[in-house]
Amino acid sequence: MKVTLLTYTPEPDRVVATAARLCYSPKQPGEIWAAFTQEEQKTFLEKLIVNGHESPFEHVSFTFAIEGVSRALSHQLVRHRIASYSQRSQRYVTEAGFNPVLPPSIAQSPSAKERFAQVIKSIQDGYTDLVKMGIPKEDARYLLPNACETQLVMSMNARSLLNFLELRCCRRAQWEIRDLAWRIRTQVRTVAPLLFAISGPTCLAKGYCREGAFSCGQPYEKEVD
Repeated sequence: MKVTLLTYTPEPDRVVATAARLCYSPKQPGEIWAAFTQEEQKTFLEKLIVNGHESPFEHVSFTFAIEGVSRALSHQLVRHRIASYSQRSQRYVTEAGFNPVLPPSIAQSPSAKERFAQVIKSIQDGYTDLVKMGIPKEDARYLLPNACETQLVMSMNARSLLNFLELRCCRRAQWEIRDLAWRIRTQVRTVAPLLFAISGPTCLAKGYCREGAFSCGQPYEKEVD
């Protein structure tokens, strides 16, 4: 998996803090922007997050290139609806000899890994045969598995990202999308440290488990495992 932050709204911490402060100030936006110190931004943004006043976070967005992930992951990812996605098309791009994403649970078992490889090879051969028969790629792709590797570009605003990180950094999230979430969290905290200072699974960010009775019982006490 490779995750690259391609671009983002410049000065995201200041943008959100300025937008939020404007709601409570008689000053002009430009005045607020120019006078806002980093320490004031930090205090103000912490209050917004703690009180759940997150609509100003929608003013900034982040765009990522995501490579080497499975279709199983992308099917979960697009459930986060307030976002924009562009994904490599299996209708127009050939998937002959596609790279499969191998789950760790299968990788650690030689017999399971061998069986997995056998099935993948059968699917690859079947896909190639259908295309050679003149079957359109858009129909031959019906053979393709969730393991099929894909690439995509994703854009999310900061509010949606906070929700994504809360849900997908959790230990109960599926391993691959959890890996993606932690990688994204690391990158956005580099460019917007104040916005994402309190982010990630609720056990780490807020001191409680949102899963309730379904808790994993292993709260995060540091950034990653």
